[in-house]
Amino acid sequence: MEHAGIFHQPFSADAYVYDKKTMHLKLRTKKGDIQKAVLIWGDPYLFKKKQDGEYHWESERLEMEKKAETEAHDVWFAEVRPPHRRLQYAFILTGTDGSNIFYGGRGFYPANEDTLRVPDYYFKFPFMHEIDMFKAPDWVKSTIWYQIFPERFANGNPAISPENALPWGSKDPGVDDFFGGDLEGIIGHLDYLTDLGINGIYLTPIFEAPSNHKYDTFDYFTIDPHFGDKEIFRKLVKEAHKRGIRIMLDAVFNHIGKNSKQWQDVLKNGEKSRYKDWFHIHSFPVREGENGNIDGHDTLSFDTFAFTTSMPKLNTANPEVQQHLLDIATYWIREFDIDGWRLDVANEVDHAFWKKFHQAVVGEKPDVFILGEIWHDAWPWLLGDEFHSVMNYPFTQTIIEYFVDENISAEKLMHSLNQQFMHYMQSNNEVLFNMLDSHDTPRILTKAGGDKQKVKLALAFTFAHTGSPCIYYGTEVGIDGAGDPLCRKCMVWDEDKQDRDMLAFMKKLIRFRKDHQQTLTYGDLVWLKTDNEKQVVSFLRKGEKCTLLFAFNRSDQEQAIPWSELDVKPDTVKDAWENKPVSSKTLVLPPMDFAILEITN
Repeated sequence: MEHAGIFHQPFSADAYVYDKKTMHLKLRTKKGDIQKAVLIWGDPYLFKKKQDGEYHWESERLEMEKKAETEAHDVWFAEVRPPHRRLQYAFILTGTDGSNIFYGGRGFYPANEDTLRVPDYYFKFPFMHEIDMFKAPDWVKSTIWYQIFPERFANGNPAISPENALPWGSKDPGVDDFFGGDLEGIIGHLDYLTDLGINGIYLTPIFEAPSNHKYDTFDYFTIDPHFGDKEIFRKLVKEAHKRGIRIMLDAVFNHIGKNSKQWQDVLKNGEKSRYKDWFHIHSFPVREGENGNIDGHDTLSFDTFAFTTSMPKLNTANPEVQQHLLDIATYWIREFDIDGWRLDVANEVDHAFWKKFHQAVVGEKPDVFILGEIWHDAWPWLLGDEFHSVMNYPFTQTIIEYFVDENISAEKLMHSLNQQFMHYMQSNNEVLFNMLDSHDTPRILTKAGGDKQKVKLALAFTFAHTGSPCIYYGTEVGIDGAGDPLCRKCMVWDEDKQDRDMLAFMKKLIRFRKDHQQTLTYGDLVWLKTDNEKQVVSFLRKGEKCTLLFAFNRSDQEQAIPWSELDVKPDTVKDAWENKPVSSKTLVLPPMDFAILEITN
């Protein structure tokens, strides 16, 4: 037995409070090294007198489930409900070589009665405090998001368009182009979104800024006049809410636009500016257009987002900056009843500020949603006192590598996703923001080289997993586009130019997701078959009332899978995607296609 491959960390995604009564425990071991893992658990204060006249700790034993495999590890799982919300626990492991070991808070000991009776050898979870538990708004789990880049969605009021606005969709967008999209354009298409099945809109920034993307905001208390005004925005929120659609705004609290009054004061007054401590300034005078790696030297003038001189970085440790940003965050909730904040460049802002942000916005509206833009492992932000979710780019990248780029195997797909799912708490996974593209990436159709079947496979696979899926505007009608600015093309409203087949597919997929939301959010993931040669992936989502079987064929050949390989009896199965009985003796998968079956529990 390889002791170096065994790991468990209390007060982490290995040991956490899932709900008020339930603890989740995970254990990692070297792949293929352990044949059985048993959890020993009980209340640390519960002792009973035995026949020998001594008091012994009362414990229970629970055989753990091997929940997942990664490339290097097996992950074991157990769920327990301590009656007094206190927990003392350890593991007894049986190796494939027949050896046994006790593993607890002080490491490894012989698995004998002398060890089991020593409380100091155990892991402790002193009390299951509900206030420390990760909690996210429940409504997010059943939300299908739609990301809108307002300048490119619809022009509802040409009178407020920029003077240099181009005719709608007249060319591929350049970095500085305007086409006149606005808030009235969104209001005018809310029924379209309702018909599509959308119940959450994520808007990129709508506040006053000189660019078309608005991530260089200079006044967060003003709607950009080319988008509309506060009354138009208030109407948008009300009309969306009437249709059961939530509204999430986008804010950049890492940096601010160079046209802000605070930065302009620094440029004008230098060291005498009352705002000089609002930024990370390393030398005076501050000269506009100079920052970062100046003239090839390491001398820093001031910190910015990347090396973008028009976006000076805010000092969020400054109390005045903190209050200013918190006032912004609570204002739009209090005055307009928005439902969430998406936070740009969230990983470059200090944790201390985000904890204050969480308290402020949740205090204003208890079920507000906080989404961080983080492209990597986001565990430190998902402990319950900062964000509810992050943009799930590692999940995105793995799906694209398999279904679109075709540069990883089916087994690698499974291992990579398992590693991510096991790295987070289940309560994190249930609300992660899952998307295939965004305003920051090439569009999925372009990534797929125009192959619509690849896109359908990737979308169906995304919608099959736990989390909150998001569609980037226009994906449903076949909009393509390379990286910024080409991923920000004008929405296509001419039905003759829309991909109506893709639109019908997206409506069907969204409807399926809603019909099976409980199973897809809470159901256990059980991998059935990952065939690298045939390029087939299949898995179960096992819910309390329903079990779904998903099978994906990435190859250009038809694949037939015997029911026995899937451990399924055909008389217990129906085709959930096509809503018809299953009559064949095997599961037949056409080239580049998928199947979804419902199994009678």
